[in-house]
Amino acid sequence: MSRRYDSRTTIFSPEGRLYQVEYAMEAIGNAGSAIGILSKDGVVLIGEKKVTSKLLQTSTSSEKMYKIDDHLVQSLCDTKQGYTQFGGLRPFGVSFLFAGWDKNHGGNYGGWKAAAVGANNQAAQSILKQDYKEDATREEAVELALKVLSKTMDSTSLTSEKLELAEVFLTPSGSVKYHVHSPDSLTKLLLKHGVTQPAAESS
Repeated sequence: MSRRYDSRTTIFSPEGRLYQVEYAMEAIGNAGSAIGILSKDGVVLIGEKKVTSKLLQTSTSSEKMYKIDDHLVQSLCDTKQGYTQFGGLRPFGVSFLFAGWDKNHGGNYGGWKAAAVGANNQAAQSILKQDYKEDATREEAVELALKVLSKTMDSTSLTSEKLELAEVFLTPSGSVKYHVHSPDSLTKLLLKHGVTQPAAESS
């Protein structure tokens, strides 16, 4: 039945549904989880890595976390919006979490104190609604992000190879810093917050 109404993004079904948009949302749900949490002194971003090969050079590549210019953010949002307004164009099957620091809040925008996208995002949103605190520090936000991901990922135990963790915050000098945690730093955080098992010692 849906085949009569899913050829274009501008054709509504009798139930008022846009199937092409729903297909794009379904594609997003198949991606790895990503979570963003706002704290009183910064923003914490964490993402699940799907590609975990030992041959991958992690020092120069990233699966989910990228530092980009604010002009690219604006241009990308304009492009995504355009694909929802013109017929014959498939909407992007992708979702983004943008984190930034700006004193001038001019223009029209919407911000979230905590958000989750990707696989099991509904379960992640439910935990965030229950446990999020507006006065949380960055360290507490990191703990919450790890907790949420540990409860929503399909893996039984989190490891540094399966995660990417980044923080955006203001330095004492007033500049905005984007910091990505190394695998060693991630391992220490996972052990500290009890969401992974220490490696077994070889006899």
